[in-house]
Amino acid sequence: MKKTLLILAAGMGSRFGGLKQIEPVGPNGEFIIDYSIYDAKKAGFDKVVFVIKEENYNLFKETIGKRVEPYITTEYAFQKNDNVPEEYKEILKERKKPLGTAHAILCAKEKINEPFAIINADDFYGYDAYEKAAIYLDDVPQNHYGMVAYRLGNTLTPNGSAKRGVCEVDENGKLIKLTESTVTLTGDIVDVHPLEDKEPFISSKDTIASMNFLLFTPDLFKILEARFSSFLEKNKNKLDSCEYLIPIVLNELVAEGKKQVNVLETTANWYGVTYKEDKKLVTEAIKKLVETKMYPNDLWRE
Repeated sequence: MKKTLLILAAGMGSRFGGLKQIEPVGPNGEFIIDYSIYDAKKAGFDKVVFVIKEENYNLFKETIGKRVEPYITTEYAFQKNDNVPEEYKEILKERKKPLGTAHAILCAKEKINEPFAIINADDFYGYDAYEKAAIYLDDVPQNHYGMVAYRLGNTLTPNGSAKRGVCEVDENGKLIKLTESTVTLTGDIVDVHPLEDKEPFISSKDTIASMNFLLFTPDLFKILEARFSSFLEKNKNKLDSCEYLIPIVLNELVAEGKKQVNVLETTANWYGVTYKEDKKLVTEAIKKLVETKMYPNDLWRE
């Protein structure tokens, strides 16, 4: 079955201090995105769609695009505010920050008609994650979505706090609740501060965590479109800062009994660049994976 990898790459990278999606981490200048596409193609994905800011199109095309286009069908979608309801267009015209991950996905609706996975551009997920995703997308049960998940303690940087989806999962691997949070590792515990107005709590490093590696069927686009207006109306007094987030939509669908989200735990190691100091850790990890022949030394030439 045809499968698409949707890469969310419109983030501004403010904490990193620049466009972190195109920071070299491989031995021949490869980016994290290169390894994501390499793993996805190997696992059976046959198309990649980048959601980017329109002003970054030429930069992406001349760096990532020219490397991967010979190997996999590649398309681009722009995250901009021209697809918002008419009454909000004037208000949002001056907003610079992207409207969130659910809005980013909605911006790609004209590019995708098949089961698809979404990932963050600046996360290294590992081959096992793509293999599990591909197998699941080949036979998605009706009214089901999926999530590739990690252990929370294995996704945190020692260099500061990060946003993670802290999950409650039942004994059958079904998602009960996903709490999008700012988390900080302190010794053997994790301090969790939910992004919504809820009380902070402490969690174990072994808690299941979402890293935005989510698996969908194309009906998601109609769902996101139908809920977008009510989201904007609810947040009409903070349209300069609110974010339409896919974890919140998933929580609503699960709570309403409209979708079941199956959680697929991966054995792969996650690596990411949240802060500049993280780059060295990711570079060293990829170097070891190349040395053990998990990846070729020159990713797109061998």
